[in-house]
Amino acid sequence: MKMLVSRLITKSMPSLHKLNIKVGNIRKLRAPFAGPGSCNTRPFFAAASASTTEPRTAETNSTTANHHDGHKSGFRAYIDFKFVRDNVELLTANCANRNTDAHPQKVAELYDAYVALQQETDALRNARNENSNAMKGKLEAEKRAELIENGKKFKEQLESLESRLSEVEEALQREGQRLPNLAHPDAPVGGEEEAAVIQLVGEKPNFSFQTKGHIDIGQDLDIIDFETASAVSGTKFYYLKREAALLEIALISYAMSKVSSKGFIPMIVPDLVRDSVIEKCGFQPRAANTQVYSIQNTDLCLAGTAEIPLGGVYMDAILSEADLPIKMAAFSHCFRTEAGAAGAATRGLYRVHQFSKVELFMLSTPEQSEQLHKELLDLEVEMFSELGLHFKVLDMPTGDLGAPAYRKYDIEAWMPGMERYGEISSASNCTDYQARRLNIRYRPESITTAGGEKGGSGSDSNNKKKKGGGKKVPTAFVHTLNATACAVPRMIIAILEMYQKEDGTVEVPAALRPFMGGKEVILGKAR
Repeated sequence: MKMLVSRLITKSMPSLHKLNIKVGNIRKLRAPFAGPGSCNTRPFFAAASASTTEPRTAETNSTTANHHDGHKSGFRAYIDFKFVRDNVELLTANCANRNTDAHPQKVAELYDAYVALQQETDALRNARNENSNAMKGKLEAEKRAELIENGKKFKEQLESLESRLSEVEEALQREGQRLPNLAHPDAPVGGEEEAAVIQLVGEKPNFSFQTKGHIDIGQDLDIIDFETASAVSGTKFYYLKREAALLEIALISYAMSKVSSKGFIPMIVPDLVRDSVIEKCGFQPRAANTQVYSIQNTDLCLAGTAEIPLGGVYMDAILSEADLPIKMAAFSHCFRTEAGAAGAATRGLYRVHQFSKVELFMLSTPEQSEQLHKELLDLEVEMFSELGLHFKVLDMPTGDLGAPAYRKYDIEAWMPGMERYGEISSASNCTDYQARRLNIRYRPESITTAGGEKGGSGSDSNNKKKKGGGKKVPTAFVHTLNATACAVPRMIIAILEMYQKEDGTVEVPAALRPFMGGKEVILGKAR
């Protein structure tokens, strides 16, 4: 066992990289972690209950499928390692389909080693306690000396075992955190080219003149300035001027008005968040090729999406089932390094370091999430249809899914000047993947069993009883969903290119005119 543990720990320790660069009825949790349990559905490593009869494990931060820096996690996620151990083949196939190099088999081996060491530690602790109890009362001097010596040996052995246990626990965290979520069984398998078109909305416009791209339109109307931004801030920044600035405000106002009418709570969120919250949401703030800007000598990062601060709103909370679903919509600035992005397809506003976005975020029960995912997609389709865009809806394949996503729909709009479709939105169901890391739970309402008793699916810690005699219903992890309501730069590209006119001006979509003071045409600099 000792050699096996040593081998597993060594294999799981990659080289270190030197990098510089948180409504409803809730109760905050104090406990840092608890063991896995059972769940109503198993889209991920299930285990929605906060309690278990299994050995307590240091549940891992499984936020990224390609996390190699070997750092010690600052938090513990509630992964069901028993599920991993019992489903190695399923998870290995899932990792292959998602093009990750995570190792479910290694996680299973580490879990078995952890359980064995935990049992050995518990047995030694019991022996030490028995030895201590034996010292109570009157004893012969020789017998007391023997028990004292035994106590010293037990202490030394326990220190050694607990050190090994801690090492295995940390290795289990490092390997476990690389496991991605399971993918929906209907998700196409393969790379981006395998994306399935499930809906086509609108038609490509027929222009009687030579179309221009948004860069030329913006420069000719003097409403977008890349050159000055490059001098002031560097490449992939921009100034919006005149009607372009008003267009951004109109898009944000339209999106927030639309989603709030659908029951979403409007939010303005921080642009800076702790790196631990970013990790819990499934991103890599300190990885070598990260998309995240980190603030040197702090634990703060610039958020790349409002999904992150929205995800943190209910971190370490227990919600009432009656409060779910919770729907939030946030306007925020987004910051991304766009590491590795290059080429003509990324020019202009398409890939930038800073942009404005309206993001949607939901918390739900497992039973609600699939229908809510469809509702998010339907809302996006409704909005982009109202804006008069031509677009296609894609069911994204396994190789294009981020680690947290169970299923993801992308929307790509036709951009005439670029002569291609470009992504303007996505909608993801992350099931309980993020909730297990953010530690967001809910208390299911009591259910009536076949025998007529009220209770929950599973057992709560120590099977505690509520006042009145009934068993306390165990908590379960919520499901999280997110979607883009409006990514401003991409929307500006689509609108400028779709609504351009032969005289060089741009028509304002009818849905946006009330938010632009009734303006119907973008004239740009006075002609």
